[in-house]
Amino acid sequence: MTIDVSAQRVIPLPPERVAEYAMDWRHDADWTQGIRTAELTREADRGGFGVGAEVTRTAYFLGRRIDYVLRVASYDFPRLLDMVSVAGPMPMHVTYVFDAHPEGTLARIRVRGGPGGLARLAAPLMARQVRSSIGKDLRDLERRLTGSTG
Repeated sequence: MTIDVSAQRVIPLPPERVAEYAMDWRHDADWTQGIRTAELTREADRGGFGVGAEVTRTAYFLGRRIDYVLRVASYDFPRLLDMVSVAGPMPMHVTYVFDAHPEGTLARIRVRGGPGGLARLAAPLMARQVRSSIGKDLRDLERRLTGSTG
């Protein structure tokens, strides 16, 4: 994979509270940069959201509309949500981790993937943009949950 970026932030709330909001696809557009819509398009094998569930997202990145489907590969509430793309313009692997921290929750996002072929030349630019976006995602997640503006 041509991109492997991550960001982290301490959010002053317990992991269960942070994960309850962040792992719920219905909130994706509220705190995730560029996401306009998210829809559960396939339930987990045992129903609802969990391993095997698929979320279809419509996002805008670098001015382009991107439609993609993420399948839940691993789900361990409240600690881990790991998703891989099964449809979209490029392979992608997105991981959310929420660990207890003395000041609340250490929230981390890691994104791996990226374009193939000639588009790989743009990978360094994409990596910077993705790193910036996921940093803002964590900032916005904290703002949503705490009502802070800082």
